[in-house]
Amino acid sequence: MHDIDIKTLRLLVAVCEHGNMGRAARDEHIEPSAISKRIAQLEASLGVPLLTRSRRGVQPTPAGVALLEHARSVIFTLERALGDIAAFGSGLRGSVSVCASASAIAEALLDDLASFMRMQEHQNIRVNVDERTSSELLQRVRDGVAAVGVCWDNVELAGLASRPWREDRLALAVHPDHPLARRKSVAFADTLDYEHVGLPPSTAVHTLLQRSAARSGRTIDYRATVSNFDAAFRVVAANLGISVVPQEVGQTYTRIMNVRMIALSDAWARRRFIVCFREFDALQPAAQRMVEHLVMRAESGRHAPNRETRDS
Repeated sequence: MHDIDIKTLRLLVAVCEHGNMGRAARDEHIEPSAISKRIAQLEASLGVPLLTRSRRGVQPTPAGVALLEHARSVIFTLERALGDIAAFGSGLRGSVSVCASASAIAEALLDDLASFMRMQEHQNIRVNVDERTSSELLQRVRDGVAAVGVCWDNVELAGLASRPWREDRLALAVHPDHPLARRKSVAFADTLDYEHVGLPPSTAVHTLLQRSAARSGRTIDYRATVSNFDAAFRVVAANLGISVVPQEVGQTYTRIMNVRMIALSDAWARRRFIVCFREFDALQPAAQRMVEHLVMRAESGRHAPNRETRDS
């Protein structure tokens, strides 16, 4: 077992981020020679070079890149642990880190977390929310960087436990002048004659749509690829394409933008979300309480009568 101190890892990260020993030294308030000595000792201990030095600066070697990724994770985890411990000293009783997909955040997650934090017994619990793709958030939960993940259930959960959260439905956002705008519902295959606005390939919904198009023997013609739902709706409102988005998110944008929502008739358009974690019993009490609250909120939402039922 190699003894690697956290200070040296911080210096390695700083040097790689700056690409320059001098600039890293200024930020870390240490002499460049001291950084160079520490990293040289680390390289000697590990038996591999971590940096390539040249007149233009420094770059991590393949081994350096591998260590850099782990170093960032270790530093983040340590800082979170110290923050949690410090919270007890200031009267707070816990901190919960949550990684969630864009769909979960755009829909009900923030409302559910707000209701959790407003409760008197939870006044001393802090919650940190980080948006990630499904694959990224699952890895962060597995690595212990995040305590809890919230995402679509169409993922590989190997090594993780989960509980059901909410459901949503994918729909088609179109401009009112689009040929499909008068339809009440549409099959996804029928949308492939038109230009789409898509999310990045790393997102779960992108993969879902690609597979569905392939089953129809077609491909998706992307007029634009954007990073989030807000950008997708803006492109649709400019009548530059159509976009598959969550129905609940779309209802918000139809009130403020010139777009319409058309139901997708495909069975896969109804999605189920989950709350995932490594082991429930191993979670901090604050995280356990939060998971239970999210599940309870989802359950109450499923059993609540809808507006049509109440008005009838």
